[in-house]
Amino acid sequence: MESQSRSIHNKRSMAMIPALLFLSLIHGVHCFYLPGVAPEDFQKGDPLKVKVNKLTSIKTQLPYSYYSLPFCTPEKIVDSAENLGEVLRGDRIENSPYAFTMQEPQLCTVLCRIMIDAKTAKQFKEKIDDEYRVNMILDNLPLVVPIKRLDQASNTVYQLGYHIGLKGQHAGNKEEKYFIHNHLAFTVKYHRDLQTGSSRIVGFEVKPYSIKHEYEGKWSEKTRLTTCDPHMKRIVVNSNTPLEVEVNKEIIFSYDVEYQESDVKWASRWDSYLLMSDDQIHWFSIVNSLMIVLFLTGMVAMIMLRTLYRDISKYNELETQEEALEETGWKLVHGDVFRPPSNSDLLCVYVGTGVQFLGMVLVTMIFAVLGFLSPSNRGGLMTAMLLLWVSMGIFAGYASTNLYKMFKGAEWKKIAAKTSFMFPAIVFVIFFVLNALIWGQKSSGAVPFGTMFALVFLWFGISVPLVIVGGYVGFKKPAMEDPVKTNKIPRQIPEQAWYMNPIFSILIGGILPFGAVFIELFFILTSIWLNQFYYMFGFLFLVFIILLITCAEITIVLCYFQLCSEDYKWWWRSYLTSGSSALYLFLYAAFYFFTKLEITKLVSGLLYFGYMLIASYAFFVLTGTIGFYACFCFTRLIYSSLKID
Repeated sequence: MESQSRSIHNKRSMAMIPALLFLSLIHGVHCFYLPGVAPEDFQKGDPLKVKVNKLTSIKTQLPYSYYSLPFCTPEKIVDSAENLGEVLRGDRIENSPYAFTMQEPQLCTVLCRIMIDAKTAKQFKEKIDDEYRVNMILDNLPLVVPIKRLDQASNTVYQLGYHIGLKGQHAGNKEEKYFIHNHLAFTVKYHRDLQTGSSRIVGFEVKPYSIKHEYEGKWSEKTRLTTCDPHMKRIVVNSNTPLEVEVNKEIIFSYDVEYQESDVKWASRWDSYLLMSDDQIHWFSIVNSLMIVLFLTGMVAMIMLRTLYRDISKYNELETQEEALEETGWKLVHGDVFRPPSNSDLLCVYVGTGVQFLGMVLVTMIFAVLGFLSPSNRGGLMTAMLLLWVSMGIFAGYASTNLYKMFKGAEWKKIAAKTSFMFPAIVFVIFFVLNALIWGQKSSGAVPFGTMFALVFLWFGISVPLVIVGGYVGFKKPAMEDPVKTNKIPRQIPEQAWYMNPIFSILIGGILPFGAVFIELFFILTSIWLNQFYYMFGFLFLVFIILLITCAEITIVLCYFQLCSEDYKWWWRSYLTSGSSALYLFLYAAFYFFTKLEITKLVSGLLYFGYMLIASYAFFVLTGTIGFYACFCFTRLIYSSLKID
């Protein structure tokens, strides 16, 4: 497994080597792999290892360890090795007392019996109130509950994990009671290889029931249940006599295991989990985005082919300087257009950080589209993004110091240091505060000290040195010469029309880039906050390319209008124009919170808005940098075409 991962990683750039060396020092952190390279064959009678994962709730967004509730426990609880992404997601994978044997069905197997005291009852009731689900794993497949849907193209949809219990009322009684799912009917689907006779697991399903088990005499390990007895042909098929969570009452946990042969092959076993019945909506999203791109492309083409070509030709035909002075528009500001902006240091830092983000997102997308980041490798996507982020530090340093040198700056070390610290420090502070809130709730989603140390090491041990190296190289490289000379005395900017007001122009500029991605954004938010799979990376990659084009074109169009108004302060405005789409992203996240989520706890709400603030900040840096470089190339192109003495 590790050798296969290494062969994949050998093809990467040299920038990944420090990250890989660090990974080798962390026990249990695995590299990504192509889905389908490590199937496990089982013979009849082989034991199957059922593992338990975190308890999750879309109402609280706070994961908890399975054994934080008094469920049945094995003789010794053993933690599975988890990668960096799994730990950050709050996954806590442990062994379980469930004993499965391949192709040997089990009926009414008693797991354990527990007595409920006041504390236990309160714990179960709180988790049932918050609609917590139990997540389990068999052969790396998550446990799902099949639900028949008549209104869907596919008759069966799958929900990850089963509810701990439910709230309801007894017939003729209005008082609400809490009932626990204490009987699980598992279905293990397998695909048999006719040549070897071995089998591979392709499905892991469950139907949970709540039943008040009964038995005769005193309880012992050999006690036979009267409510679930295969010898008497009594099996659990419904929850007509549910088990209420009551103090000083008992809970008997039991389970069935059924094995079903399936035509689904091992390589396709994730298809039913990842099957999206919303392909038409995704295509609508693509078409909607393409219409925006075509509209903007038409505007840019009109500016470039008609207006600019005519203007440049006419300007170059002028015979005297006096005639040139009579001209108006973007040509008049040629002596000021490349004047360094105010707070140029900060602009360099943000541009460098944006380049780092762009590289990370682009490479992650490519790996995801090629299938390297399979959902079977839990945490793989997050691990990949973290490692790519620190590895791209070399490009961040290069971009920031090279731009700084163009602004005639000399203190490149200061710029490189700011680039390596500014964005990560802001994110780390927010993350640390959120993590403290999670610690206060005793949730498994809290990042342990060891993982926090690993993150700090990735930052200071790999990212910072790479940014410094990139900064050194970027500053040593000759800076680009301005295509026109800059006047010593700044030109006075005439009074601008109301629609060219910087704030209005910037806010207008962010609408179209956000409009290009908001439909896909809905699915991403749903997968994150409603605990669903997202694997539509092909669509996402297309939307990302459209986002790049949209950001570039809207910035070019608004930059041209700005220069035509004889306003030459385009540096920061080009960054903020496309970057303002992050404001709309955050507003949409707030809209999504109030319309789609059922979060009621203050801590859960703070977590949501804290993480969405980080996401919006990252989106601002990414889109702002795209807009800046588009405008940068555009201005250099048009002013290099002018013949100015």
